[in-house]
Amino acid sequence: MTNDFDDLTQLGGSGAIPESPEAAVLETVANPHPDRDYLVRFTAPEFTSLCPVTGQPDFAHLVIDYAPDGRLVESKSLKVYLTSFRNHGAFHEGCTLDIAKKIEAAIVPKWLRIGGYWYPRGGMPIDVFWQSGTPPEGMWVPEPGVQPYRGRG
Repeated sequence: MTNDFDDLTQLGGSGAIPESPEAAVLETVANPHPDRDYLVRFTAPEFTSLCPVTGQPDFAHLVIDYAPDGRLVESKSLKVYLTSFRNHGAFHEGCTLDIAKKIEAAIVPKWLRIGGYWYPRGGMPIDVFWQSGTPPEGMWVPEPGVQPYRGRG
């Protein structure tokens, strides 16, 4: 007997980090409730990438919300994918939108939103937001819960 989980290669494995985000694979599983509109939220408060010019680390708090259709993102593969950015040089806008595009291609959700709350670079935080359209009518979409950067004050 086979099930939707037999094809997963990362869950339960060592979680080796791909050499690049392009090499990473987002695995998916069947949505157990495709007849309902509901929200799935992933929060990555310690996301890391590299500045493509200086090579210095950049840090962000990511909030990824989506309304699934037929497929869900398998969380371990998402963690491995996000970790693959640690040695990847790209600007904040590029990282944030690349993540959204990869998720959208993998699961074709009814709705997707990503907020990249980037910590200051050069004294200025850069926050990047994107969503695929209007969330399904009647679906509860809570606030992301990330406070704007306030420095030490």
